[in-house]
Amino acid sequence: MIMKALLINCFIVITSATIPRPRGVADSNASHYQPNNEGVFVCIDGSQTFPYSYVNDDYCDCADGSDEPGTSACPNGKFTCTNAGHRPLIVPASRVNDGVCDCCDGTDEYSGNIACVNTCQELGKKHKEEVERIMKLQEEGIKKKKEFAETGKKMKEEKKARLEQLQTDRESAEAERQELETKKEEAEAPEKEAKDKHQQAWDEEKARRSAEKEAAAASTAFQELDSNNDNFVDVLEMVIHNEFDIDSNGVVSEEEAKEHLEEADKVDMDTFVSKIWPNVKQIYKPLVPEESQADGEASPPADSQGETATPPDEEAKDSPNSLPPPPLDPEDEYDEEEEEEEDEEDEDDMDDRDDYHDTAEDTEDKMPDYDEETQVLIEAADIARNAFIAADEKVKSIDREISSLQSYMNLDFGNDEEFSVLKDQCFEYTDREYTYKLCAFDRASQRPKSGGSETSLGTWGKWSGPENDRYSSQLYERGQNCWNGPDRSVKVHFKCGPENQLTNAYEPSRCEYAFDFISPVSCSGKISPMDPHSHDEL
Repeated sequence: MIMKALLINCFIVITSATIPRPRGVADSNASHYQPNNEGVFVCIDGSQTFPYSYVNDDYCDCADGSDEPGTSACPNGKFTCTNAGHRPLIVPASRVNDGVCDCCDGTDEYSGNIACVNTCQELGKKHKEEVERIMKLQEEGIKKKKEFAETGKKMKEEKKARLEQLQTDRESAEAERQELETKKEEAEAPEKEAKDKHQQAWDEEKARRSAEKEAAAASTAFQELDSNNDNFVDVLEMVIHNEFDIDSNGVVSEEEAKEHLEEADKVDMDTFVSKIWPNVKQIYKPLVPEESQADGEASPPADSQGETATPPDEEAKDSPNSLPPPPLDPEDEYDEEEEEEEDEEDEDDMDDRDDYHDTAEDTEDKMPDYDEETQVLIEAADIARNAFIAADEKVKSIDREISSLQSYMNLDFGNDEEFSVLKDQCFEYTDREYTYKLCAFDRASQRPKSGGSETSLGTWGKWSGPENDRYSSQLYERGQNCWNGPDRSVKVHFKCGPENQLTNAYEPSRCEYAFDFISPVSCSGKISPMDPHSHDEL
């Protein structure tokens, strides 16, 4: 109420000047325009003195233009519109008597070349209404600002107390973590020793099995190569194996066979296994495939001349005098579906055999389970490990929260913590092309309305207002780089408003953006642009 009363009083206009003054002189300068006892005028800058009659004689005598406040004679002169009922206005002297009514009371056009209508009362009324509206918003904003400040202070105190508590908790959590780490290491030492022992035994067992397999393979190869069963493999027994053809001419020479035998004419099994087999096992191929040997298939008997005998059924089929086979009984007719089922059963049997072999091989190569004593050690170590992991995560969780609280405590939320209400809140503004986003004290961005990826315009940097109004703007910097240009940045200008709202976004210069943001936190009771005592300095 006091503020409103003061505002109304500002519109009381003094209709008669207590100190006579020349045309175009402001109230504040009226004392300079009183002739002294000698009837002279002194330029306001004190540079010259001359008769008072020189004032407003349409000739510029003072360097500062102060002798011509009501004419356009001085290029640097200023004319003050009294504008009774409205705000005083100062205009350049060049606008005096220029045919344009600049003053709402028309005093700038005194020559009579143009008739100016006095609109000061009407403008003053509108101005008063606008000022009252702004003051009402200011009062509402200030009330909310106080609430925000109280909330911000309370929040900061709570976070400060929480930070102190966490720092105390961390000490005990770290002590517990170190204790459990020691227990873990003590439990893991015998576990590792037992596991290493088990692994060593298994490695030795695998090496033994591998050596047995290798010896068996070498023995089988030796027996196959020893075609005359004299317990030696000689050069002539080697030349029938094409895989020993070194020069790839299609024939294994005795020299090539002898080279594979380490220049010996023949070798016994021990020598073959220890010296020859390691060098030939990668190229050796048995003359009779292993599958045929394993299946035990017998070749058809040969006749006396060495030719394979034709089976009786084949002879009967090829004989011209052979009779056609008797007709089949209907019950014995070919059943295609039944044969398909039999084929599927055969395939299943093969798959089962393959699975059996795979499982057998996997089982053979799989390390056996730990013995009971080792299992007990592993379980004890697992318990110690899990306890340490839980304690370690507890310390890390405390550290993360401490870091977050410290970041918050280091932020400047205004003189009374009033800006803290904006933390962790995001606001958007959409124009014809883009949607702009501001997450206070964090980041700013833009994205096309038509869809597409978001472009970073900057991350929180600092308060960037002037020294006397530091909290009037913020700077978000180090945004996405412009092609062949600087990194994007945003300057956020704060103004008083009833709600927190992003109201405008624009690009004053390339890659340097500006946001207008209204908020109660920027309300201060000042109405500088609309203050009835203010002058429009043009």
